Amino acid sequence: MRDPLPVEPAAAPVDATVTLPGSKSITNRALVCAALADGPSVLQGVLRAEDTLAMVEALRALGVEVTRTGLAELTVAGPPRRGAAVDARQSGTTARFLLPLLALLDGPSTLDGDPQLRDRPMGPTFAALRSAGARVEELDGEGRLPVTVAGPLRTAALELPGDASSQFLSGLLLSGPATPEGLQVTLTTPLVSRPYVEMTVAVVEAFGGRVDHDVVGGRETWHVAPGGYRATTYAVEPDASAASYVLAAAVLTGGRATVPGLSRRALQGDIAFADVLARMGADVTWHDDAVTVAAGGRLVGIDVDMEPISDTVPTLASVAACAEGPTTIRGVGFIRAKESDRIAAPVTELRRCGIDAEATDDGMVIRPGPLRPATFDTYRDHRMAMALSLLGLVAPGMAVRDPGCVAKTFPGWWDLLDQLRTGALPPARRPPPGAG
Repeated sequence: MRDPLPVEPAAAPVDATVTLPGSKSITNRALVCAALADGPSVLQGVLRAEDTLAMVEALRALGVEVTRTGLAELTVAGPPRRGAAVDARQSGTTARFLLPLLALLDGPSTLDGDPQLRDRPMGPTFAALRSAGARVEELDGEGRLPVTVAGPLRTAALELPGDASSQFLSGLLLSGPATPEGLQVTLTTPLVSRPYVEMTVAVVEAFGGRVDHDVVGGRETWHVAPGGYRATTYAVEPDASAASYVLAAAVLTGGRATVPGLSRRALQGDIAFADVLARMGADVTWHDDAVTVAAGGRLVGIDVDMEPISDTVPTLASVAACAEGPTTIRGVGFIRAKESDRIAAPVTELRRCGIDAEATDDGMVIRPGPLRPATFDTYRDHRMAMALSLLGLVAPGMAVRDPGCVAKTFPGWWDLLDQLRTGALPPARRPPPGAG
Protein backbone atom coordinates (compact mmCIF):
# COMPACT_ATOMS: atom_id res chain seq x y z
CA MET A 1 0.00 0.00 0.00
CA ARG A 2 1.37 3.41 -0.96
CA ASP A 3 2.18 5.87 1.82
CA PRO A 4 0.81 8.45 1.47
CA LEU A 5 -2.20 6.84 -0.18
CA PRO A 6 -4.04 8.94 -2.80
CA VAL A 7 -7.84 8.95 -2.63
CA GLU A 8 -9.53 9.56 -5.95
CA PRO A 9 -12.89 11.38 -6.19
CA ALA A 10 -16.00 9.25 -6.52
CA ALA A 11 -16.91 8.39 -10.10
CA ALA A 12 -20.59 8.99 -9.29
CA PRO A 13 -22.75 9.51 -6.20
CA VAL A 14 -22.41 6.56 -3.82
CA ASP A 15 -25.24 4.04 -4.18
CA ALA A 16 -24.47 1.01 -2.05
CA THR A 17 -25.64 -1.58 0.42
CA VAL A 18 -22.67 -2.19 2.71
CA THR A 19 -22.24 -5.19 4.96
CA LEU A 20 -19.87 -4.11 7.70
CA PRO A 21 -17.66 -6.18 10.02
CA GLY A 22 -18.66 -6.69 13.64
CA SER A 23 -18.47 -4.04 16.30
CA LYS A 24 -15.07 -3.67 17.95
CA SER A 25 -16.71 -2.37 21.11
CA ILE A 26 -19.12 -5.28 21.42
CA THR A 27 -16.57 -7.91 20.36
CA ASN A 28 -14.14 -6.96 23.13
CA ARG A 29 -16.89 -6.78 25.74
CA ALA A 30 -18.24 -10.18 24.71
CA LEU A 31 -14.76 -11.71 24.80
CA VAL A 32 -14.35 -10.70 28.45
CA CYS A 33 -17.78 -12.04 29.43
CA ALA A 34 -17.20 -15.29 27.55
CA ALA A 35 -13.79 -15.73 29.18
CA LEU A 36 -15.38 -15.46 32.64
CA ALA A 37 -18.37 -17.72 31.85
CA ASP A 38 -19.03 -21.19 33.24
CA GLY A 39 -18.38 -23.05 29.97
CA PRO A 40 -17.58 -22.58 26.27
CA SER A 41 -19.35 -19.69 24.52
CA VAL A 42 -19.70 -19.11 20.80
CA LEU A 43 -19.30 -15.55 19.52
CA GLN A 44 -20.67 -14.90 16.04
CA GLY A 45 -19.96 -11.94 13.78
CA VAL A 46 -16.82 -10.95 15.68
CA LEU A 47 -14.49 -8.30 14.31
CA ARG A 48 -11.05 -9.45 13.20
CA ALA A 49 -8.81 -6.41 13.63
CA GLU A 50 -5.81 -5.36 15.68
CA ASP A 51 -7.85 -4.26 18.71
CA THR A 52 -9.79 -7.50 18.94
CA LEU A 53 -6.73 -9.64 18.22
CA ALA A 54 -5.04 -7.84 21.11
CA MET A 55 -7.87 -8.95 23.40
CA VAL A 56 -7.82 -12.52 22.08
CA GLU A 57 -4.06 -12.88 22.59
CA ALA A 58 -4.26 -11.31 26.05
CA LEU A 59 -6.93 -13.78 27.13
CA ARG A 60 -4.90 -16.68 25.72
CA ALA A 61 -1.90 -15.50 27.76
CA LEU A 62 -4.12 -15.72 30.84
CA GLY A 63 -5.09 -19.32 30.09
CA VAL A 64 -8.37 -18.82 28.21
CA GLU A 65 -8.94 -21.08 25.21
CA VAL A 66 -9.99 -19.03 22.18
CA THR A 67 -10.57 -21.03 18.99
CA ARG A 68 -11.54 -19.66 15.58
CA THR A 69 -14.41 -21.83 14.37
CA GLY A 70 -15.43 -19.73 11.37
CA LEU A 71 -14.50 -16.63 9.41
CA ALA A 72 -16.20 -14.40 12.00
CA GLU A 73 -16.83 -16.94 14.77
CA LEU A 74 -14.90 -17.74 17.94
CA THR A 75 -15.39 -20.33 20.67
CA VAL A 76 -14.17 -19.05 24.04
CA ALA A 77 -13.63 -21.27 27.08
CA GLY A 78 -12.32 -19.87 30.35
CA PRO A 79 -11.89 -18.99 33.02
CA PRO A 80 -8.57 -17.13 33.13
CA ARG A 81 -6.31 -19.32 35.26
CA ARG A 82 -3.05 -17.47 35.81
CA GLY A 83 -1.28 -14.18 35.96
CA ALA A 84 0.79 -13.36 32.89
CA ALA A 85 2.57 -10.66 30.93
CA VAL A 86 -0.16 -9.12 28.77
CA ASP A 87 0.37 -6.88 25.73
CA ALA A 88 -2.65 -4.71 24.92
CA ARG A 89 -0.92 -3.31 21.80
CA GLN A 90 -2.77 -0.06 20.90
CA SER A 91 -6.11 -1.20 22.29
CA GLY A 92 -7.57 1.01 24.99
CA THR A 93 -10.55 -1.30 25.47
CA THR A 94 -8.25 -4.28 25.97
CA ALA A 95 -6.18 -2.48 28.61
CA ARG A 96 -9.07 -0.89 30.47
CA PHE A 97 -11.33 -3.94 30.36
CA LEU A 98 -8.63 -6.34 31.51
CA LEU A 99 -7.24 -4.33 34.43
CA PRO A 100 -10.05 -5.34 36.83
CA LEU A 101 -9.93 -8.92 35.55
CA LEU A 102 -6.21 -9.15 36.36
CA ALA A 103 -7.01 -8.27 39.97
CA LEU A 104 -9.12 -11.46 40.20
CA LEU A 105 -6.29 -13.86 39.32
CA ASP A 106 -3.80 -15.81 41.37
CA GLY A 107 -0.42 -14.17 41.13
CA PRO A 108 0.64 -10.85 39.62
CA SER A 109 0.17 -9.85 36.00
CA THR A 110 1.99 -7.20 34.00
CA LEU A 111 0.01 -5.15 31.50
CA ASP A 112 1.78 -3.11 28.83
CA GLY A 113 1.09 -1.81 25.36
CA ASP A 114 2.27 0.20 22.38
CA PRO A 115 3.92 3.58 23.14
CA GLN A 116 0.71 5.28 21.95
CA LEU A 117 -1.29 3.33 24.55
CA ARG A 118 1.29 4.13 27.23
CA ASP A 119 0.42 7.79 26.72
CA ARG A 120 -3.27 7.23 27.46
CA PRO A 121 -4.51 7.71 31.03
CA MET A 122 -5.23 4.63 33.16
CA GLY A 123 -5.14 6.27 36.60
CA PRO A 124 -8.88 6.10 37.45
CA THR A 125 -8.91 2.30 37.24
CA PHE A 126 -5.60 2.05 39.13
CA ALA A 127 -7.05 4.16 41.95
CA ALA A 128 -10.31 2.21 42.07
CA LEU A 129 -8.51 -1.14 42.24
CA ARG A 130 -6.15 0.10 44.95
CA SER A 131 -9.11 1.29 47.01
CA ALA A 132 -10.54 -2.24 46.75
CA GLY A 133 -7.32 -3.79 48.07
CA ALA A 134 -5.51 -4.77 44.88
CA ARG A 135 -1.80 -4.14 44.48
CA VAL A 136 -1.15 -1.86 41.53
CA GLU A 137 2.41 -0.81 40.75
CA GLU A 138 3.18 1.57 37.90
CA LEU A 139 6.50 0.70 36.30
CA ASP A 140 7.15 3.82 34.21
CA GLY A 141 5.02 6.84 35.08
CA GLU A 142 2.07 7.59 37.34
CA GLY A 143 -1.31 6.65 35.93
CA ARG A 144 0.20 5.04 32.82
CA LEU A 145 1.21 1.63 31.51
CA PRO A 146 3.16 -0.56 32.05
CA VAL A 147 1.74 -1.74 35.36
CA THR A 148 1.79 -4.81 37.59
CA VAL A 149 -1.56 -5.85 39.10
CA ALA A 150 -2.28 -8.46 41.77
CA GLY A 151 -5.38 -9.22 43.83
CA PRO A 152 -7.30 -10.07 45.80
CA LEU A 153 -10.03 -7.44 45.92
CA ARG A 154 -11.09 -6.96 49.55
CA THR A 155 -14.05 -4.62 49.18
CA ALA A 156 -16.97 -4.39 46.79
CA ALA A 157 -17.52 -0.61 47.10
CA LEU A 158 -15.52 1.56 44.70
CA GLU A 159 -15.53 5.17 43.52
CA LEU A 160 -14.61 6.33 40.04
CA PRO A 161 -14.70 9.59 38.07
CA GLY A 162 -17.14 9.46 35.19
CA ASP A 163 -15.83 12.32 33.07
CA ALA A 164 -12.52 10.87 31.81
CA SER A 165 -13.63 7.81 29.82
CA SER A 166 -16.58 5.47 30.08
CA GLN A 167 -14.15 2.58 29.48
CA PHE A 168 -13.00 2.76 33.12
CA LEU A 169 -16.55 2.08 34.36
CA SER A 170 -17.20 -0.53 31.67
CA GLY A 171 -14.09 -2.48 32.68
CA LEU A 172 -15.28 -2.72 36.29
CA LEU A 173 -18.82 -3.69 35.27
CA LEU A 174 -17.51 -6.47 33.00
CA SER A 175 -15.52 -8.16 35.78
CA GLY A 176 -18.06 -7.41 38.50
CA PRO A 177 -20.10 -10.64 38.21
CA ALA A 178 -16.91 -12.69 38.74
CA THR A 179 -16.02 -10.99 42.03
CA PRO A 180 -16.96 -12.77 45.28
CA GLU A 181 -19.34 -10.04 46.46
CA GLY A 182 -20.13 -8.24 43.21
CA LEU A 183 -19.23 -4.57 42.83
CA GLN A 184 -20.77 -1.25 43.75
CA VAL A 185 -19.29 1.56 41.67
CA THR A 186 -20.21 5.15 42.55
CA LEU A 187 -19.30 7.94 40.12
CA THR A 188 -17.76 11.06 41.61
CA THR A 189 -18.29 13.17 38.45
CA PRO A 190 -20.88 13.12 35.62
CA LEU A 191 -20.63 10.23 33.18
CA VAL A 192 -19.46 10.79 29.59
CA SER A 193 -20.32 8.52 26.66
CA ARG A 194 -23.27 6.92 28.48
CA PRO A 195 -24.34 4.83 25.46
CA TYR A 196 -21.11 2.83 25.77
CA VAL A 197 -21.93 1.95 29.38
CA GLU A 198 -25.45 0.98 28.37
CA MET A 199 -23.88 -1.26 25.73
CA THR A 200 -21.69 -2.84 28.42
CA VAL A 201 -24.70 -3.55 30.62
CA ALA A 202 -26.55 -5.14 27.69
CA VAL A 203 -23.63 -7.49 26.97
CA VAL A 204 -23.20 -8.36 30.66
CA GLU A 205 -26.89 -9.23 30.89
CA ALA A 206 -26.76 -11.30 27.69
CA PHE A 207 -24.29 -13.56 29.50
CA GLY A 208 -26.49 -13.82 32.60
CA GLY A 209 -25.03 -11.02 34.71
CA ARG A 210 -27.15 -8.44 36.49
CA VAL A 211 -26.45 -4.72 36.79
CA ASP A 212 -28.69 -2.24 38.64
CA HIS A 213 -28.35 1.52 38.60
CA ASP A 214 -29.55 4.28 40.91
CA VAL A 215 -28.97 7.97 41.56
CA VAL A 216 -28.85 9.29 45.13
CA GLY A 217 -28.01 12.89 45.92
CA GLY A 218 -26.95 13.45 42.33
CA ARG A 219 -24.36 10.63 42.42
CA GLU A 220 -24.81 7.61 40.19
CA THR A 221 -24.11 4.13 41.53
CA TRP A 222 -23.89 0.92 39.52
CA HIS A 223 -24.56 -2.32 41.41
CA VAL A 224 -23.18 -5.53 39.86
CA ALA A 225 -24.50 -8.76 41.38
CA PRO A 226 -22.09 -11.65 42.03
CA GLY A 227 -22.72 -15.10 40.57
CA GLY A 228 -20.63 -15.15 37.42
CA TYR A 229 -21.62 -15.58 33.80
CA ARG A 230 -23.26 -18.45 31.95
CA ALA A 231 -21.96 -19.73 28.64
CA THR A 232 -24.04 -18.71 25.64
CA THR A 233 -24.06 -18.12 21.89
CA TYR A 234 -23.82 -14.41 21.21
CA ALA A 235 -24.15 -12.51 17.91
CA VAL A 236 -22.15 -9.29 17.53
CA GLU A 237 -23.75 -6.37 15.69
CA PRO A 238 -22.03 -4.65 12.76
CA ASP A 239 -19.81 -1.76 13.82
CA ALA A 240 -21.83 1.46 14.12
CA SER A 241 -18.72 3.65 14.34
CA ALA A 242 -17.58 2.20 11.01
CA ALA A 243 -21.06 2.81 9.63
CA SER A 244 -20.56 6.55 10.18
CA TYR A 245 -17.95 6.65 7.39
CA VAL A 246 -20.22 4.84 4.94
CA LEU A 247 -23.23 7.04 5.69
CA ALA A 248 -21.08 10.16 5.48
CA ALA A 249 -19.69 9.04 2.12
CA ALA A 250 -23.22 8.80 0.76
CA VAL A 251 -24.19 12.25 1.97
CA LEU A 252 -20.96 13.93 0.80
CA THR A 253 -21.26 12.54 -2.74
CA GLY A 254 -24.98 13.25 -3.07
CA GLY A 255 -25.81 9.55 -2.96
CA ARG A 256 -27.37 6.88 -0.77
CA ALA A 257 -26.14 4.01 1.43
CA THR A 258 -27.81 1.20 3.38
CA VAL A 259 -26.15 -0.60 6.27
CA PRO A 260 -27.87 -3.91 7.18
CA GLY A 261 -27.85 -5.14 10.76
CA LEU A 262 -28.10 -1.71 12.38
CA SER A 263 -31.49 -0.34 13.31
CA ARG A 264 -33.08 1.76 16.04
CA ARG A 265 -32.71 -1.30 18.30
CA ALA A 266 -28.92 -1.39 17.98
CA LEU A 267 -26.89 -1.57 21.19
CA GLN A 268 -24.35 0.92 19.89
CA GLY A 269 -25.06 4.56 20.53
CA ASP A 270 -23.02 5.60 17.48
CA ILE A 271 -25.93 4.63 15.25
CA ALA A 272 -27.31 8.03 16.31
CA PHE A 273 -24.82 9.55 13.86
CA ALA A 274 -27.58 9.00 11.29
CA ASP A 275 -29.75 11.41 13.28
CA VAL A 276 -26.95 13.99 13.20
CA LEU A 277 -26.86 13.68 9.41
CA ALA A 278 -30.63 14.10 9.36
CA ARG A 279 -30.27 17.39 11.22
CA MET A 280 -27.82 18.47 8.51
CA GLY A 281 -30.39 17.76 5.79
CA ALA A 282 -29.95 14.08 4.94
CA ASP A 283 -32.92 11.76 4.42
CA VAL A 284 -32.82 8.88 6.91
CA THR A 285 -34.96 5.74 6.62
CA TRP A 286 -35.01 3.25 9.50
CA HIS A 287 -35.86 -0.30 8.48
CA ASP A 288 -36.53 -3.21 10.82
CA ASP A 289 -33.06 -4.57 10.12
CA ALA A 290 -31.10 -1.69 8.55
CA VAL A 291 -30.67 2.05 8.12
CA THR A 292 -30.55 3.96 4.84
CA VAL A 293 -29.16 7.49 4.57
CA ALA A 294 -29.50 9.56 1.41
CA ALA A 295 -28.39 13.08 0.57
CA GLY A 296 -31.16 15.64 0.81
CA GLY A 297 -31.51 18.91 -0.99
CA ARG A 298 -28.88 20.78 1.04
CA LEU A 299 -26.20 19.88 3.59
CA VAL A 300 -26.24 22.51 6.33
CA GLY A 301 -24.06 23.19 9.33
CA ILE A 302 -25.43 22.59 12.83
CA ASP A 303 -24.66 23.17 16.49
CA VAL A 304 -24.46 19.74 18.15
CA ASP A 305 -23.42 18.13 21.43
CA MET A 306 -21.49 15.02 20.38
CA GLU A 307 -20.65 13.77 23.89
CA PRO A 308 -22.82 10.62 23.64
CA ILE A 309 -21.28 9.57 20.29
CA SER A 310 -17.80 11.05 20.55
CA ASP A 311 -16.07 8.43 18.35
CA THR A 312 -17.87 9.91 15.35
CA VAL A 313 -16.54 13.45 15.86
CA PRO A 314 -13.80 13.08 13.19
CA THR A 315 -16.43 11.85 10.73
CA LEU A 316 -18.66 14.82 11.44
CA ALA A 317 -15.71 17.17 11.06
CA SER A 318 -15.21 15.97 7.49
CA VAL A 319 -18.91 16.27 6.69
CA ALA A 320 -19.05 19.75 8.23
CA ALA A 321 -16.20 20.90 5.97
CA CYS A 322 -18.53 20.42 2.99
CA ALA A 323 -21.74 21.86 4.46
CA GLU A 324 -23.39 25.23 3.98
CA GLY A 325 -22.69 27.34 7.05
CA PRO A 326 -20.64 26.68 10.19
CA THR A 327 -20.86 23.62 12.43
CA THR A 328 -20.16 23.81 16.15
CA ILE A 329 -19.26 20.55 17.92
CA ARG A 330 -19.62 20.65 21.70
CA GLY A 331 -19.31 18.44 24.78
CA VAL A 332 -16.25 16.41 23.79
CA GLY A 333 -13.28 17.89 25.64
CA PHE A 334 -12.39 14.41 26.88
CA ILE A 335 -11.54 13.17 23.36
CA ARG A 336 -8.21 14.96 23.58
CA ALA A 337 -6.98 11.78 25.34
CA LYS A 338 -8.02 9.29 22.65
CA GLU A 339 -5.56 7.65 20.22
CA SER A 340 -4.80 11.22 19.15
CA ASP A 341 -6.02 14.60 20.32
CA ARG A 342 -9.28 14.35 18.39
CA ILE A 343 -9.97 18.07 18.80
CA ALA A 344 -6.59 19.43 17.72
CA ALA A 345 -6.02 16.82 15.01
CA PRO A 346 -9.18 17.40 12.91
CA VAL A 347 -8.77 21.17 13.24
CA THR A 348 -5.14 20.98 12.06
CA GLU A 349 -5.93 18.72 9.10
CA LEU A 350 -8.99 20.67 7.96
CA ARG A 351 -6.88 23.81 7.96
CA ARG A 352 -4.36 21.93 5.84
CA CYS A 353 -6.95 21.59 3.07
CA GLY A 354 -8.17 25.19 3.31
CA ILE A 355 -11.02 24.96 5.81
CA ASP A 356 -11.41 27.56 8.57
CA ALA A 357 -11.48 25.37 11.69
CA GLU A 358 -11.01 26.40 15.31
CA ALA A 359 -10.56 24.37 18.48
CA THR A 360 -12.61 25.27 21.56
CA ASP A 361 -12.40 24.06 25.15
CA ASP A 362 -14.89 21.26 24.53
CA GLY A 363 -14.97 20.83 20.77
CA MET A 364 -14.47 22.78 17.57
CA VAL A 365 -16.05 25.20 15.11
CA ILE A 366 -15.81 24.40 11.40
CA ARG A 367 -16.57 27.05 8.77
CA PRO A 368 -16.71 25.37 5.35
CA GLY A 369 -15.13 26.63 2.18
CA PRO A 370 -13.44 25.39 -0.99
CA LEU A 371 -11.23 22.34 -0.45
CA ARG A 372 -7.66 22.50 -1.70
CA PRO A 373 -5.38 19.49 -2.32
CA ALA A 374 -3.70 18.17 0.81
CA THR A 375 -1.81 15.22 2.20
CA PHE A 376 -3.27 14.49 5.62
CA ASP A 377 -1.42 13.39 8.72
CA THR A 378 -3.33 10.74 10.65
CA TYR A 379 -1.48 10.68 14.01
CA ARG A 380 -1.51 6.84 14.00
CA ASP A 381 -5.25 7.21 14.62
CA HIS A 382 -7.54 4.92 12.65
CA ARG A 383 -10.53 7.22 12.98
CA MET A 384 -8.62 10.22 11.68
CA ALA A 385 -7.47 8.24 8.63
CA MET A 386 -10.96 7.00 7.73
CA ALA A 387 -12.67 10.34 8.36
CA LEU A 388 -10.17 12.39 6.36
CA SER A 389 -10.23 9.93 3.47
CA LEU A 390 -13.86 10.90 2.87
CA LEU A 391 -12.76 14.32 1.65
CA GLY A 392 -10.91 12.61 -1.19
CA LEU A 393 -14.25 11.41 -2.56
CA VAL A 394 -15.36 14.99 -3.24
CA ALA A 395 -12.15 16.89 -4.03
CA PRO A 396 -9.10 16.00 -6.13
CA GLY A 397 -5.56 15.91 -4.83
CA MET A 398 -6.19 14.32 -1.44
CA ALA A 399 -3.91 11.70 0.12
CA VAL A 400 -3.63 10.04 3.54
CA ARG A 401 -0.38 9.27 5.36
CA ASP A 402 0.05 6.02 7.33
CA PRO A 403 -2.99 4.35 5.76
CA GLY A 404 -2.18 1.08 7.54
CA CYS A 405 -3.32 2.52 10.87
CA VAL A 406 -6.92 1.60 9.98
CA ALA A 407 -6.05 -2.04 10.75
CA LYS A 408 -6.72 -1.20 14.39
CA THR A 409 -10.48 -1.52 13.81
CA PHE A 410 -11.21 -1.78 10.07
CA PRO A 411 -8.51 -3.56 8.02
CA GLY A 412 -10.71 -3.62 4.93
CA TRP A 413 -11.48 0.10 4.87
CA TRP A 414 -9.44 1.02 1.79
CA ASP A 415 -10.95 -1.77 -0.28
CA LEU A 416 -14.42 -0.69 0.82
CA LEU A 417 -13.70 2.96 0.06
CA ASP A 418 -12.65 2.01 -3.46
CA GLN A 419 -15.83 -0.01 -3.89
CA LEU A 420 -17.90 2.97 -2.75
CA ARG A 421 -15.95 5.24 -5.08
CA THR A 422 -16.36 3.04 -8.15
CA GLY A 423 -19.92 1.81 -7.62
CA ALA A 424 -18.93 -1.83 -7.19
CA LEU A 425 -21.49 -2.69 -4.46
CA PRO A 426 -25.18 -3.63 -4.65
CA PRO A 427 -27.43 -0.55 -4.69
CA ALA A 428 -28.94 0.91 -1.54
CA ARG A 429 -32.51 0.21 -0.54
CA ARG A 430 -35.16 2.64 -1.68
CA PRO A 431 -37.91 3.67 0.74
CA PRO A 432 -41.26 1.94 0.15
CA PRO A 433 -43.87 3.85 -1.88
CA GLY A 434 -45.50 6.54 0.22
CA ALA A 435 -42.77 6.57 2.86
CA GLY A 436 -41.91 9.96 4.34
